[in-house]
Amino acid sequence: MLNDAKGFDHIYIAVGYTDLRRGIDGLVAIIRESFHLDPYGNSIFLFCGRRCDRIKAIVWEGDGYLLLYKRLETGSFNWPRSSDEVKELTPQQFRWLMEGLSPEPKKRIPKVYPGQPGGI
Repeated sequence: MLNDAKGFDHIYIAVGYTDLRRGIDGLVAIIRESFHLDPYGNSIFLFCGRRCDRIKAIVWEGDGYLLLYKRLETGSFNWPRSSDEVKELTPQQFRWLMEGLSPEPKKRIPKVYPGQPGGI
C-alpha cells in the first residue's frame, strides 16, 4: 500500500519531526488541529520521527482509520525537515520519497521556448 499512492485524492506529508509514539487519535489530532485538514477525506497522511528509517501513515477507510507503519531494513527516507507544516505531494514525488529520493528536486532543467531569450 505504501509503495504507490494510487486511488488517493491527496497525499500529505508532515514535514519536520513527529513523535511516532502517537497512535491514531494523536495523529488525527495533528491533522485536524495543526494542519486544519479533513482526516475523513480520500487522503493519505504520512509522518516521520527523528529516525528516518520509519514512517507512519493514516488513511480513513469509510468505517475507521487504518494506521500503517513502515520500517526500512536498510537505508532511510529522504524526509523534508524544514518546518512543522504539512505539504501535499504529487504521485511522482510520493514515488521518489518511497524510493529513498528527495521529494523536492534540487535542480530542474528549465524549459526553453522559441522566441524567448536563450531559446532556439
